[in-house]
Parts: sequence; C-alpha cells; structure tokens
Amino acid sequence: MALHRNAQTLLESVAVVNPFADDLTFLDDKTRTRRDHMKYLTLIRSIALLHQHQRPTHEVQHRGRVVRYIEVEAGDIALANRIASEVLGRTLDELPPQTRRLLDMVHAWAVEECARAAIRWADLRFTRRQIRALTGWGDTQLKVHLSRLAELEYVLIHRVKAGQGYEYELLYAGEGAEGQRFLMGLSDPGARAYDGDRSGRAAQRSGPGRPLVGVQSAGGRSSPKHATPACLPISGDVPPDLPETHLTPLNGSGQSYARGVALA
Repeated sequence: MALHRNAQTLLESVAVVNPFADDLTFLDDKTRTRRDHMKYLTLIRSIALLHQHQRPTHEVQHRGRVVRYIEVEAGDIALANRIASEVLGRTLDELPPQTRRLLDMVHAWAVEECARAAIRWADLRFTRRQIRALTGWGDTQLKVHLSRLAELEYVLIHRVKAGQGYEYELLYAGEGAEGQRFLMGLSDPGARAYDGDRSGRAAQRSGPGRPLVGVQSAGGRSSPKHATPACLPISGDVPPDLPETHLTPLNGSGQSYARGVALA
C-alpha cells in the first residue's frame, strides 16, 4: 500500500483528452447502468492518468492560460473494458436455464441470418412469430422468456409503426460463452483508425464523425449509446482552439457524454 501511495505522489495534475470519445458505447437506459456508465468513463481517464509519464504531454492555450493534457490510447480503453467486464459485468449462468437456452438458439439463428442476408448485426430485426417457428415453443412460454431477456437487456424491443406489434433486436453477440463475466455494449476503439486531426493539438479538425443524436425507436429501450461528451473543466464553454468534445476534467466534475437521444 505504501508503494502505491508513493507512486501516486508522482502523478501531476493534467487534463485527459479522449480522442475515441465519439466512438464509445455503453448501455445506459437504466439507473444502475447510467451509474456504471460514469464509473466506466472515470476508469478510462484513471488508466490514462496512471500512464501519464509514458505519454507525451501536450499544451493548448485556453482563455489566457496554458492547459496541459495527455491523450487516452486504445489500449487504455481495452484495459478498461476488461476491468469493467469483471467488476460491472455478469455471466450467462445468472440466466434461468430455459431463458439461456432461448438466448443460445436466437443467437445461433441470428449469426446465420446475418451471414445469409449480408446485413449488420444491429440491423437484424425479428418477430416473436419467427422465434416461435424457430423454437417450436408456445406463445405464452416464448413471451415470458423474451420479456426476461428484454428486462436483462439481452434483446431490445422496437415498436412497429401503426400499431403493428413489436420487433426485437438481439444485443447479445455471443459474449461470455465460456462462462466469463462480460459487459454488453462496449466498443472496441482499436477496430477503427484514429484520426489525429480530431485531437486537441490540431488546429484544423477533420469533418464530423458520428452524428450527435439519432432516431429512437418508439417505445423501445435504449440501444448502446453513441453520444458526444460534454467538455472543458475550466469554463464549460468551448474555446475555438480546443476540441469540441474530447477534453474532460480530472475530478469528474464535467460530464463525459451529453445526455442526448440514444441512437437506435
């Protein structure tokens, strides 16, 4: 413990910029997961801060004062994902046996269906009638287990227009198949190339990335969020020489994501 405390005294007060902020996702439609969301963001910043002496320090002028900052790297988020899965995640063993059996059958079908139709996982929709034909289960039994999967956020419910019923989206993508803990909805920043022009040290920023908000399915549950972080610990306003979205305070006083409409 003394060693860790001594190491902590070597850390300097420096801001943390997350150039991957626009691509981070997290399920946050429930009170508990919203709290976990902030823990997840704090974890990313903390990991970057602990590595500050292994990172270049950048400076930018903000309202007449120099702000020193370091940048989050893809490895920081990958480590945060692993830690968050162990601390905040769950296992498939927590599901009742029949509910898990249904989840496994729907997942296997979804893998084949996405390959057959050449569509993205997030674009696949299915009805209870389709799953009834797939499983041979009765409608009441199926309704019970689908409702349980929706409550636990393994599936997402979308209301079809004109009162034509509901469609389902499978959020679960095969995580935890070997019994390990997992946290759904986390993105892999290493899967996308990072455009350095969007970091705080570039005078010219590249074009906008993901949209700030998107259409939300009526009556549905929130999907993994692609929201834009709020910014800037010093004033709350975004000066012209700093990035619009990526600078976050060390003390957690500023939100890292805007509370916009969730993307469907």
